[in-house]
Amino acid sequence: MSQTDKIQPHWWSKTLAGVFAGFFLALGLVGIFAWVGPTGLTEHITPEQRSWKTQFNMWMITPLWCLILSFVYMFKTGKQAWLYLGSGAVLSIAIVYALRSYL
Repeated sequence: MSQTDKIQPHWWSKTLAGVFAGFFLALGLVGIFAWVGPTGLTEHITPEQRSWKTQFNMWMITPLWCLILSFVYMFKTGKQAWLYLGSGAVLSIAIVYALRSYL
């Protein structure tokens, strides 16, 4: 059995985990940064600062998502990728909702 035969059965599930769970993980991590990062979302800032902050947070989702997607192939199986990325996504989005209600 060659090395590619061992990896091939899992690459579809790893890719899908990176695309879907990785997107929500990136979204959650950027959301956490938006709430607890510099100036947060609760402080009064100028409209120009708010525009810069919004744009920065929006544009950080894609590089973070691509980083997660590129490292998803380091998981041993697709099931493991779904488990870790899915758990991270659920946890990060739960933290965003907790921060929204707390702050």
